[in-house]
Amino acid sequence: MAARTIGRLAEAAGVNVETIRYYERRGLIDQPERSPQGYRHYDDAALWRLSFIRRAKDLGFSLAEIAALLETDESGARSSARVLATASSRLAVVEQELADLEAVRTRLRALLDLCAGADGACLSLDSPVLRGTPTGA
Repeated sequence: MAARTIGRLAEAAGVNVETIRYYERRGLIDQPERSPQGYRHYDDAALWRLSFIRRAKDLGFSLAEIAALLETDESGARSSARVLATASSRLAVVEQELADLEAVRTRLRALLDLCAGADGACLSLDSPVLRGTPTGA
């Protein structure tokens, strides 16, 4: 087990020292033991948790979702069912965001087509296509 100061842990995990303190306050990582001089000493488990949190954040999980993913049962095991449910929920959100972005892209392309005619029609942005409503509505 490698004992690291908060600075060394931050460097190893690629995060800021204040991020570690924030995660401690949020309960995402445990408060570490302190040396007689008062320095925090973090073990390999803290580095693993920080790495897990970074990967989960990269996937778009909120800190609340990450906290749930890190929860363990009485035996200390994490729930794969919880990971599956949380990941499925996150994927549904991402797919909706992608659909919304695709709709915006479609309307922007319509604006470009409208403006390409150079008849001034694009200046009002009043076309039903640009408002996201069906043509003729």
